[in-house]
Amino acid sequence: MLSARSDGRPMEKCTDDKSCQPPKPPVYPGDLGNQLEAKLDKPSVVHYICYKKTESFFTLWLNLEQLVPVAIDCWIDNIRLIYNRTTHTTSSPPGVDIRVPGFGDTYSLEFLDPSKRSVGMYFFTIVQQLVEWGYTRGDDVRGAPYDWRKAPNENKEYFLALQHMIEEMAEKAGGPVVLIAHSMGNMYTLYFLNQQPQAWKDKYVKAFISLGPPWAGVAKTLRVVTSGDNNRIPVISPLKIRSQQRSAVSTSWLLPYVHTWPKDKVLVQTPNFNYTVLDYKRFYSDIGFEDGWLMRQDTESLVFDLTPPGVTVHCLYGTGVPTSEAFQYSNKFPDVEPTVVLGDGDGTVNLLSAVQCKRWAGKQKQPVTLTELPGNEHVAMLANFTTVAYIKSVLFSP
Repeated sequence: MLSARSDGRPMEKCTDDKSCQPPKPPVYPGDLGNQLEAKLDKPSVVHYICYKKTESFFTLWLNLEQLVPVAIDCWIDNIRLIYNRTTHTTSSPPGVDIRVPGFGDTYSLEFLDPSKRSVGMYFFTIVQQLVEWGYTRGDDVRGAPYDWRKAPNENKEYFLALQHMIEEMAEKAGGPVVLIAHSMGNMYTLYFLNQQPQAWKDKYVKAFISLGPPWAGVAKTLRVVTSGDNNRIPVISPLKIRSQQRSAVSTSWLLPYVHTWPKDKVLVQTPNFNYTVLDYKRFYSDIGFEDGWLMRQDTESLVFDLTPPGVTVHCLYGTGVPTSEAFQYSNKFPDVEPTVVLGDGDGTVNLLSAVQCKRWAGKQKQPVTLTELPGNEHVAMLANFTTVAYIKSVLFSP
């Protein structure tokens, strides 16, 4: 998400030569964090109830009606990606055209479900607060939704559009913008900032507010690719949704990273082998998903070095919420639910991973601030008063 507030004229100067109006924010959603739409003209379908052809685009994510038994088979077949081992890129199945709606607007990340049911509420609280502070949706607070199934190496056009949007907002406002990202959106933001010259960042970016960042990956992704994860939605079978979750390159991108996780820590335990961050090649082979190893190799280097972003960073992270950190499987591995070993974090992102922004302190001239949010769950933190108040303090600071 990006924020830059203005009436279209350059900002007036205050008496102390500091801008009177706060900068404007763009918002970067996390994994699963914005709507996706699809249009179909398929040669075949997996079930007779599935649509083979549609005249227009329809909501693919989040559409609760498609996540019920039987209908979910149609949904999985439409949203999955097909990996090409030669080009190391992914594509939708034949006859499936997927687009990301609302680039530059906020609606597709305020509510994931267009019907605006509370279950799909995401960035709404933050955006609504910005509006109450005087911002205008689509003008000085804008969204930067993307195809979250993929990693940055496959979203080059997105970054070009993002760069142009930031420049446009800053020029219109007469000052730099504040970037607000959540979850995997932080990894995307870091990748983007690492590609920009320092002079560009100095001119266009005032600060980067990082919410729930998985800088070193998250253990939960190992469960996702092993046996699937229904996110506690009981009508969805984890094993059924596993094929779609594996096909998303971003899942393998977010596996725990060797630069942070202890090399001797067992992340996946089975009767035959204990897997650590050093065993991913064997892990992917043993679960029968060798494309996953290729996906990991394609993406591991994208932000592996955690190169400082070169802008002021505010890193907010939840603690005190039981968070998966290891998984124990029976001899039915990988086609069985695991016993989960819990540790500290926000329920999704492990604390060990979230605090890695501390590496940048002293490594860049711009300040890096870490703020713990005790008891804040990964998504719920977006509606938390403390988070919103912190964002306001950054936006309205000199």
